[in-house]
Order: sequence, then structure tokens, then C-alpha cells
Amino acid sequence: MRIYLGSDHAGFELKNAAAAHLTSLGHDVTDVGPHVYDAVDDYPPFCLETGRLVVSDPGSLGVVIGGSGNGEQIAANKVAGVRAALAWSKDTAALGRQHNNANVVAVGARMHEEAVALELIQIFVDTPFSEDPRHQRRIDMVAAYEADPRGQVLPAEPKKV
Repeated sequence: MRIYLGSDHAGFELKNAAAAHLTSLGHDVTDVGPHVYDAVDDYPPFCLETGRLVVSDPGSLGVVIGGSGNGEQIAANKVAGVRAALAWSKDTAALGRQHNNANVVAVGARMHEEAVALELIQIFVDTPFSEDPRHQRRIDMVAAYEADPRGQVLPAEPKKV
């Protein structure tokens, strides 16, 4: 599987470890950057580009890594077609794929020991989408909003309480 990796300075070392780990498992890995450690770099360009590459390469996955993973997930999710999930446990790593067909995983390098973070990434990569119709229906609802944010969202008007 082709996997794109992007990070910032806080995720730089884990990104490099993830690249080596995923390559050793036979995956086709592309390092989006950064390619050198820079203590003051910013995550948005690397996460946005990771998302763009994933969307332009159907069937691929992306991994974005920062200190907490939160900003990286937010940035990746700004790319139309990205469904980025923040993995902070084995269950969230698996459920992001099973229920949401997430195509990008965000991991916080400062939140986990390296071995645990690599395990979360591997669980995400190894877990297939369940293809359950109720989960696909929900994904389709989000995609419809993404395509037309002015369209109807709720089936009825909100009720003042």
C-alpha cells in the first residue's frame, strides 16, 4: 500500500521511525516532509500536502504526526476528501478505519512512546473499512456537506428550548 507521511518538528523523529517501520512491512512510503529537523517549522503545509496526495491517489493512506496530533488532524481534514482520525488508543486507530473509512491518521508523538505510536499507525493501516451500510451512509452525509456546505443538514429545523 502507498502511504504518505507528514509531520512537523515535534513529529519529525516519529515520522522517520514510521517510514522505516512501514517500509520494512513492504509498504510504498513517501515522506512528504519535513526532510530536516527545524525546531520552528509549522505543521500545516506538511499535513495539507499529505492530505492532497492521499486524495489524489485512491487507495493510499496518510499519516500526520505532531506533538499532540490535534492540529495535524485539523489541517489534514481541511483537504476535501480527507477523513483524518486522531488515534490515541488501539480502539480509536481501528475504529477510524472500520467505521469512518478514514484515509489519514493523526498521531501525537509527545503522547506515546515510540513503540506504542508505531503500533497505532500499524493498526490503522492494517484495519479495513467494515463497509457496513450505516457507516457508509454517514460518510456520504459528510461528503455531501463537503460538496455543498449550503445544503440542508438537519432533517428538521433546530428547536429553541
